[in-house]
Amino acid sequence: TDGRMVALPDGVSQEEATFIPLATSAVAWADSSGAKVGDTVVILGQGVVGSLMLQVMRTRGVGRIVAVDALPMRCDLARELGADVVINAAETDTVAAVRELTDGAGADLVIDCVGGHAGVKSFEQAQDMVRPRGTLQLIALYQQEPLALHSGKIMNRRLVAGILTDEPRSRTVDRALSLVRSGDVRVAPTITHRFPYTEAKAAFDLLWDRPGDALGVLLLWDG
Repeated sequence: TDGRMVALPDGVSQEEATFIPLATSAVAWADSSGAKVGDTVVILGQGVVGSLMLQVMRTRGVGRIVAVDALPMRCDLARELGADVVINAAETDTVAAVRELTDGAGADLVIDCVGGHAGVKSFEQAQDMVRPRGTLQLIALYQQEPLALHSGKIMNRRLVAGILTDEPRSRTVDRALSLVRSGDVRVAPTITHRFPYTEAKAAFDLLWDRPGDALGVLLLWDG
């Protein structure tokens, strides 16, 4: 009843269920973002979290979703999952591209899902992408160093960090399950590899060494 243990409804597989905690957080992050119908939303990072945010945002009636990543596989997946525009950050000046897409104004909402060392740069770029009175939402973690917040860039803009809602987690879980069950949020396309649990080290090594080849990596238990 607290959202930590739920019964799986018909139509949600065991594999899909492994994504429910993150899908639940994605729903809560979306609730916290202040996204409105018709908004231009930029999502930086198309890992599992970014791909879930993309799909949840599609259910909110926003006007346009711009997905950004530097890895071709993730850019391709973002297109498959319904992004209106996909920007490959390895090939394009992402700030300039967002400015061009918004006629110089900037996006209504920029969601930073990058994390890690690359997340330091993405957070800086995000501040250059948000329009006046727009919102920057930080979801990513594990940068391992402080993130620079420029007063001149964030002035007259909102900064939201993580989840700021009061809904009980159990209710948010139910909403996430409904989205997965209906197909509005598809997690199967994000699964790239499966390993027996005895090869957990190899699974983590794959994610660390070959991020361009792996996304959702599952550990399987027999019996």
